[in-house]
Amino acid sequence: MQSIKASSYEIVFNTSGYEILNTLIQTATYSKIFIIVDSHTQEHCLPLFLSTLETSIAIEVIEIVPGEENKTIETCSGVWDALADLDADRKGLIINLGGGVVTDLGGFVASTFKRGMDFINIPTSLLAMVDASVGGKTGVDLGTLKNLIGVINNPKLVVIDTGFLATLPKIEMRSGLAEMYKHGLIASKAYWQQLSDLTTMTTNDLNALIYDSVFIKNEVVLKDPTEQNLRKTLNYGHTLGHAIESYCLSHKDLKKLLHGEAIAIGMILESYISAKITGLPQSQLDQIHKVLSDMYDPVSFKKNDIEHIIELLKHDKKNSNGKVKFVLLESIGKGIIDQEVPNELIYEAFDFYAATP
Repeated sequence: MQSIKASSYEIVFNTSGYEILNTLIQTATYSKIFIIVDSHTQEHCLPLFLSTLETSIAIEVIEIVPGEENKTIETCSGVWDALADLDADRKGLIINLGGGVVTDLGGFVASTFKRGMDFINIPTSLLAMVDASVGGKTGVDLGTLKNLIGVINNPKLVVIDTGFLATLPKIEMRSGLAEMYKHGLIASKAYWQQLSDLTTMTTNDLNALIYDSVFIKNEVVLKDPTEQNLRKTLNYGHTLGHAIESYCLSHKDLKKLLHGEAIAIGMILESYISAKITGLPQSQLDQIHKVLSDMYDPVSFKKNDIEHIIELLKHDKKNSNGKVKFVLLESIGKGIIDQEVPNELIYEAFDFYAATP
């Protein structure tokens, strides 16, 4: 697959990606290489990745505990301590080998240790391939509040090897698929239609869909790298989705949701709101509800749950002057930013979500 040019780096794919990675390492004269993994990627992905590296530079592996609940400043402190103990300097290179938690946290660690080290993302989950590893957003959660601490800082390279997807459970694949659905909903009706029926999907089809998803996100980021306008559309489904994810993480009586599972719920809710505020046609709302409900298991929310979820909206990063700002849809393929939504409409949206499509 052809590489995708981002603002200051390339997104490269599969075997050719490793060739470009090795060339970069050989020409950049790094003092040492630090590979950040979690316990899953340490076992399932690291041996394969190390077999592709062609370098005599010293390599150190730093392992973190997997899971969104460990995407914290405390975990960063552990990695910073490890880097200091291993005599890391600003001429070192950090390679983040893992899913969205590893690429988000590893990018933030690299961006802040000694005021900045180069880093490369090697995403191993579908979610990280199509979303987290691309676009330069790095960061960690503040308690259960999603991604409140972080910076936008681009990697030197992103290598997407879809072979790593063979190590993923189906639930993780579905989580990543949610971000691909989002890319279609905000930017490409044709892409959304491709994703609407995956019953006959082949490996080649999946590779092409991943490529197109990355291409869509990169085009948005190129036009608005610091999220002043257009890039906000990438948060579609995330205003309520992040609040739902945070709420479920902090309540032991509720099932913890993977990021994509929460975002899928958020997209159904925000599609209903879109039909009421920005004119999303009823037929498109029904299609979105049906496709996402068929893909993701339903979650039951009580009135008290919804009240607390709405309260969490005040922490959303898109808020301005104390007002919650939503991304809504005018139609499939066209997102509208900076929309205010009354709370009563959010309650209605949860009623709609609970109904069978």
